[in-house]
Parts: sequence; C-alpha cells; structure tokens
Amino acid sequence: MRVHPVPLGLSQAYLLESGAGVVLVDAGSPHQERVILRHLQALRQAQDKALGADNLQLIFITHAHLDHYGSAAAIRRLTGAPVAIHRADAEAMARGETRLGSARGRGKLMGVLLPLVELCLRPEPVQPDLLLEDGDDGYRFGDYGLEARVIHTPGHTPGSSCLIVEERLGFVGDLLSNTGRPHLQSLYAEDWSLLKQSYARLQGIELETVYPGHGRRPVSGKALQCLIASHQHVISK
Repeated sequence: MRVHPVPLGLSQAYLLESGAGVVLVDAGSPHQERVILRHLQALRQAQDKALGADNLQLIFITHAHLDHYGSAAAIRRLTGAPVAIHRADAEAMARGETRLGSARGRGKLMGVLLPLVELCLRPEPVQPDLLLEDGDDGYRFGDYGLEARVIHTPGHTPGSSCLIVEERLGFVGDLLSNTGRPHLQSLYAEDWSLLKQSYARLQGIELETVYPGHGRRPVSGKALQCLIASHQHVISK
C-alpha cells in the first residue's frame, strides 16, 4: 500500500495505491474533480502501469461536509467508481448539505458564511453506492484492494468515520488538522460529548501514521495519542 496525498486547498484527499488499483479517500470541494484526476493520471505515468482514472476502485468519504464530498459525484461519473460513506451521513450527502452543528470560536464565522459558500459552490448531491457501518472490514473492502476497516467516530457529524488501513494507517478526516500545528477538531460538532468519546476510541488504537483531513503532513500515531491526552479539556467544554 502506498499513500499519495492530493492537496486541494480547503481540504486534503489521498490516493491509496495497491496491487488491485486505487482508492480515493475524500473528494474535495465542488469542481475539483479535474485536480484529482490529474493526480491519478500522474500516478499512472509515474508507475508506468495501468493505474489512473480507469482503475479507481472506490471513493471513501470520511464525512458529509462539502469540502470532503464536493467532487464525489463528478468523479463517479468520470470513473465509474462507487461512493462509500457511513450510513448516518448518507442523507446529508444525498441532499448536498453540510451540517455544521454547534460552532465555537472562529468556527462561528463559517456558520454565518456557509449559506453563501453553498450558493457559490453549489455542492452536487451524492447518493452513496455503499452504506458503511462501524466495524466493516476486509469483507467489504477486499474487492477494492484494501485491507481496511471502518471506525465510526461520530460527533463532528453523525456519520464521521475513520478508515484504518492494514492496522497501521489512519485516515481520520476532520478529527485532525495539520494546518499550522497539529490540532484536534474544536470548531464544529453536532455532538461534543460523542466527539470526546470518538477521540477516546482513537486513542486506544495503535497506529503508525495518521493522515489529517486538512494539512499536507501526516503525524505519527503516538503524536495523535498525545494530542488527545493533552486536549481533553478543549473537546470537553
């Protein structure tokens, strides 16, 4: 398994390359499909083998916010790859919605601006092909070339989920950001108490590397555990 980051400005996507093809984790904001497909094409050329848009196996969405599912429908049309998301976020994505829940601090500004952002970007609704549940594992992902399982980590959104690959790599969406210094989600949550429980669950998983939903640099699993331990007061308020 090789991980190829795809910087998308507002958010970060990842291409996971295996012998069976490529899996995309998150799909950026609306109208970024061409950026993602260029990365797929570059990957095919660099590896000098039949990888690329015609070998995208799956689009895994960590949660139903427009900067993570925004281009999923367009990529599916262009590649035929199915879209997967946790069941609890399926309705919001199918409606083209972004539900911020309760905003704190500077996050309140986005709460005010979100209607304007949605009007300008016009996120396309995405009806998922695969509805995921907590614990879904190789039985669901084996056909897509992944040794992986889903960890349901609600709070930020009802269906926020992490993809744990080979029991060593974690793709955690907005639960971790690495813009500036690495930090936990403390701006938006639909349920802060559930978010705290989700961090506690992540803290119990020993990972080598954790890939954030924002920011280009991954962090070590130990660094994430330390962040959670030292920031419980932030996510507990």
